[in-house]
Amino acid sequence: MHPFILALRKVFYSSNLLFSIRMLISLAGSTLVPWYFGQVSFVIPLTLGVVAAGLTEIDTRLLSRCINLVITLICFAIATFSVELLFDYPFMFIMGLVSSTFIFIMLGSLGQRYGVIAFGSLLIAAYTMLGHNLYTDNYMFSYFLLFGALWYNVVSLIESIIQPTRTTQQTLSNCFMTLAQYLDAKAAMFDPDETNAFKKQTVKLTKSNNQLINAFNQTKRSLFDRLKSYRGQSYIRKMLSYYFVAQDIHERANSAHGDYQALSLQFKHSDILFRFARILNLQAKACTKLALAIKLNQTYQHDPLFNRYFLYLEEAILVFQNNNKADTLLIKSLQNLHQNLQSIDLLLANIDKEQHLSKEQENNRLIDEELTSFSDIFIKIKRNLTVQSALFRHAIRMSIVLFVGYMLIHFSELSHGYWIILTSLFVCQPNYSTTKYRLKLRILGTILGIIIGIPLTYLFPSIEEQLVLIIITGWLFFLFKNSQYAYATAFITLLVFFSFSLIGESSIEVAILRIIATLIGCFIAWFAVSFIWPDWKFRNLPKLVDRVCHDDSHYLALIGRQYLTGKTNDLMYRLARRAAHDSNADLSSLISLMTKEPHVDQSVIEQGFRLLTLNHTLISYLSTLGANRGITITNFALELFDDVSVYIINLLNDKKINDNYKKIQQSVINYIEKIPDSDNHKSNDLLIIQQLALILDILPELVNLITTLEIKKN
Repeated sequence: MHPFILALRKVFYSSNLLFSIRMLISLAGSTLVPWYFGQVSFVIPLTLGVVAAGLTEIDTRLLSRCINLVITLICFAIATFSVELLFDYPFMFIMGLVSSTFIFIMLGSLGQRYGVIAFGSLLIAAYTMLGHNLYTDNYMFSYFLLFGALWYNVVSLIESIIQPTRTTQQTLSNCFMTLAQYLDAKAAMFDPDETNAFKKQTVKLTKSNNQLINAFNQTKRSLFDRLKSYRGQSYIRKMLSYYFVAQDIHERANSAHGDYQALSLQFKHSDILFRFARILNLQAKACTKLALAIKLNQTYQHDPLFNRYFLYLEEAILVFQNNNKADTLLIKSLQNLHQNLQSIDLLLANIDKEQHLSKEQENNRLIDEELTSFSDIFIKIKRNLTVQSALFRHAIRMSIVLFVGYMLIHFSELSHGYWIILTSLFVCQPNYSTTKYRLKLRILGTILGIIIGIPLTYLFPSIEEQLVLIIITGWLFFLFKNSQYAYATAFITLLVFFSFSLIGESSIEVAILRIIATLIGCFIAWFAVSFIWPDWKFRNLPKLVDRVCHDDSHYLALIGRQYLTGKTNDLMYRLARRAAHDSNADLSSLISLMTKEPHVDQSVIEQGFRLLTLNHTLISYLSTLGANRGITITNFALELFDDVSVYIINLLNDKKINDNYKKIQQSVINYIEKIPDSDNHKSNDLLIIQQLALILDILPELVNLITTLEIKKN
């Protein structure tokens, strides 16, 4: 394909282009239409309605979008009209503000859709407070807020009709891009010159693994949603097949067939590790190429050079084997690594061959997380109506935050004081670390927006120019809201500047009031998360560690079952594998948040990072066992595997090293040593039992760390 045409295809299929078109059309409609009819003052509520609707949008199929639209407009209408109705009655308004805040936030217990809509409803309420006296008819502001929200949703609905699966393609493409980054990080573990025990590489690998798990979860949600409406379509079944292949590649790439530091020392003066790393880097490039093919609706072409590089690697291993015949375990590790990479290559080479997923498989391999009855609603809400629930505590906290903000505004009579509530709503998050991070960026972004905004209002004084700037800054706000919060805040501040300039307000006065409200709102949010049921993450560490142990044990148990019954990628196995990786990702996230919390013992953080490293290593060994479920081992090895795996599971559950540890470990070592070098029939036994030996090696330190962290917590 010609480079220019390819470049055009990339632009056309870019998700940012579609998003930009949607936002530009929505913002142009909310600004230029009222200007055309000579009603510039309507620009503010219409644009704010577009902003609120854009912040509450969730990617889903067409039918769900229609349902979301109806629910969103109902909740928005309740929020905005109740503010207008009660605004002039302070006592009733406070009661309504506190109760509605609590109720809306608790709706988040029903799922992501309702949580996002609830936030948008509170945002609409805050916008209504801000524009209450803008028109002689107070309800006029509410009407146009709803019109703005409706307009954005109509534009979004039309886009989803034109391109119903584009977002799913994008998430799947991103999944393979993230998988490519993980493979590159894995390749860095094959370094013969490493002298620092692969600490930096391990951190990078863990981070890449967490990003990949998040990409898998996002892709899974999008695929399952589309599968409901487009089950019979071949391209949806193809994307589902791609998703499962990506998971299988991850399991194999996550496998560990030996100690990387030992391999580095052994092959310090050899090119074998470089050859492994090169193949992994090439497979990462293949995943990047596949991601682009998915994005551009093209057919993936597997690189024929892989055959040559695998041949070179096989020759290098054979030369080493002939020169080091006594080192059987090391040779077997190299051969297993070689075979594992070949399996990944086979998955990539055959990815476009039809997988023939049955209807039963499609139904069973993904989970429906939507509400199915009123009893589900009742159960989910009731489960969170307790102080133990972080959502319940956050609902109480936010109710107090908005109450305090309103009281400050009411008694100080600060002009545009409702920016305080607006700031607190955006900044105050369920945990301390995220709130602290956001309030710093909020203040920085507000100041940056003011510095840029004041001269721009003088440079572009005409209404037409400022309308164009409103469109541009609104678009940039949405473009940066998920990646650069400070820039997003700056752009929304600029939008506010130009909006209030349309109705003749002084930019200097608006700037001063904006800074004061931002500082007060941020202080209230900081005080709330610090002293009102502070959700310190270190308190959740023991509970999460228990979950990690449970999920690792369950993963091992299902692997062991398939060695007895035969390999199958059924629902239970995929769920167990995903749960183990999800728990590890959550552990990484929690420890990262703990580093930003005050009053956390540094030794706990260090032990937490070490636990994270060991658990990632454990999952790598489990992944090796999982990736080789299809091989056949002898009955004696099968019995030994069963005994050792049961012991490991009990040990992870009891969290205490007992007297049988040395006995179990020695039985594994004895069996490995008794396997003759020339016995190829038992090579599979060696692969499996060697993984159990590696797991047993790290168990004492792993269990001791878990016990130590639990003692420190108590």
